[in-house]
Amino acid sequence: MSAEIDVKPKSLYDVDYQLWLEDTVAQLQSQNFSALDLENLIEEIESLGRSDKRSLNSYLKRLCEHLLKLSYWETERNRCFSGWDREIGNFRQEIQEILDDSPSLRNHLKNRYTAEYVKGRDLFLRVSKLDAKQVPEEPCFTLEQALDSKWLPWQPDLSDKD
Repeated sequence: MSAEIDVKPKSLYDVDYQLWLEDTVAQLQSQNFSALDLENLIEEIESLGRSDKRSLNSYLKRLCEHLLKLSYWETERNRCFSGWDREIGNFRQEIQEILDDSPSLRNHLKNRYTAEYVKGRDLFLRVSKLDAKQVPEEPCFTLEQALDSKWLPWQPDLSDKD
């Protein structure tokens, strides 16, 4: 008795992803819907939404981390301000670009804000070695402030410059 193994032939999707994309676009453009690899096309479209959400989460977490650095890491603020400020700007721009493409993701950002703040706080505490009691467990700035390109929780005192 030999066991038969049902081996599904590999699709173009499995063999050459880029060629599968080009073929899928061509099928869509020619409205040849019957030739579409719907199973993989649906999977790809679903993953696009997940990817944007994961990116938003990551940028928001890192934004919160850097805003907390400016807020609480007094011993490093003056020396690191320029780099932290640049990173804050980068994270804000990346978030805004995703929201410009998909404004409906603003609700996702609102829903994830507290959770990403907590993760950013954890990263901040790990690197700063500050006592966790010094940094609020709940967000100490609003999402609107975090995303506002003109707002920072701390600015260097420029009056000391000659």
